[in-house]
Amino acid sequence: MKFSFGTLLKEALSGHRGWPRQWREPEPKPAYDVVIVGAGGHGLATAYYLAKEHGIRNVAVLEKGWLGGGNTGRNTTIIRSNYLCEESEALYEHAMKLWEGLAIELNYNVMYSPRGVMMLAHNEHDVRIFKRHVHANRLAGIDNEWLDPAEAKGFCPILNIDSRLRHPVLGAALQRRGGVARHDAVAWGYARGADALGVDIIQGCEVTGIRRAPSGEVTGVETSRGFIGAGKIGVVAAGHTSVIMAMAGVRMPLESFPLQALVSEPVKPVMPCVVMSNTIHAYMSQSDKGELVIGAGTDAYVSYSQTGGLHVTRHTIEAIAELFPVTRRLRMLRSWGGIVDVTPDRSPIIGRTPVPGLYVNCGWGTGGFKATPGSGHVFAATLARDEPHPIAAPFTLDRFVTGRLIDEAAAAAVSH
Repeated sequence: MKFSFGTLLKEALSGHRGWPRQWREPEPKPAYDVVIVGAGGHGLATAYYLAKEHGIRNVAVLEKGWLGGGNTGRNTTIIRSNYLCEESEALYEHAMKLWEGLAIELNYNVMYSPRGVMMLAHNEHDVRIFKRHVHANRLAGIDNEWLDPAEAKGFCPILNIDSRLRHPVLGAALQRRGGVARHDAVAWGYARGADALGVDIIQGCEVTGIRRAPSGEVTGVETSRGFIGAGKIGVVAAGHTSVIMAMAGVRMPLESFPLQALVSEPVKPVMPCVVMSNTIHAYMSQSDKGELVIGAGTDAYVSYSQTGGLHVTRHTIEAIAELFPVTRRLRMLRSWGGIVDVTPDRSPIIGRTPVPGLYVNCGWGTGGFKATPGSGHVFAATLARDEPHPIAAPFTLDRFVTGRLIDEAAAAAVSH
């Protein structure tokens, strides 16, 4: 007998404490109060908070593959809130505070580890920018501090601070509360919590169309398993939002790029924190299994490829080997490309669309994983109340009409 990965995943989940032993995927109902398109971390978090905080439990989460099998399973697990724009600070700090209690909230170990996120400065411009970040974050009540090169090496002993480097380390900004969590465990935890509250999670159910009434509002979705009625539809499908929104006649200000990453063979613990470099766009941490998790940049062209360009990975490996000489003899275990939606200002879109009953949560670029709890929390409130959550209010589609952009492309600690 052959088993798909989705089947094996369900069998694995059924053995976890608290997940129903005989859990079976539900058949779709004729109609739901809310249909969420996309069973990644953001979509499952939205469904969980809809049920838990707003009492809306007649909810279906539709996924064309298996839950957590998209970008949630293809990220580099980093969590931080040290953004520069005030709107971004509020959103990511909200998510950070939820991360800190998420394992207790879900009664599920998401392996959250606040081991610290350190961002390297390699030139005078970097120094000034990161010091500005430190001061801006402190004014907003967010932890961040400046380290000189010796202090940076003291925090991460394998870091090379030789002044003769091509990109010498002149200092670093450190957010001690930042860290990592296990990517797929977050999706599983939210899925189990939502399932226990009565939410239907339907895998292998691809959305092929959005049906609208003559008056314009949505009435449901066409899927590979038939029509499913819905009072409201929330689209949370990273990398493919534009395709789904086009089904309702909505054009989105998005481009989709492959984002590169790789892991090394497992080794004993050598990397005590997360280290990021904007100048060379490379960052590294170590997983609980011992793999060095290395993130790179996006490809220079739009694509739905999940392999991406080799030149991006090669550039990153060269930089990592220079910053961390102990990695030079390690072998690469695997590499991949996750598809990210990118907006012109590199900030997300959260809220209503011009189509009544249709809502969207997208455009996170490389910031999606770290925002997962906060994103689901504010999007659920927006869906439930039909008005933006105060933290999500600056991130509506209207900003592209008014020109009030949240330009993290120029402000963020990494280029995204």
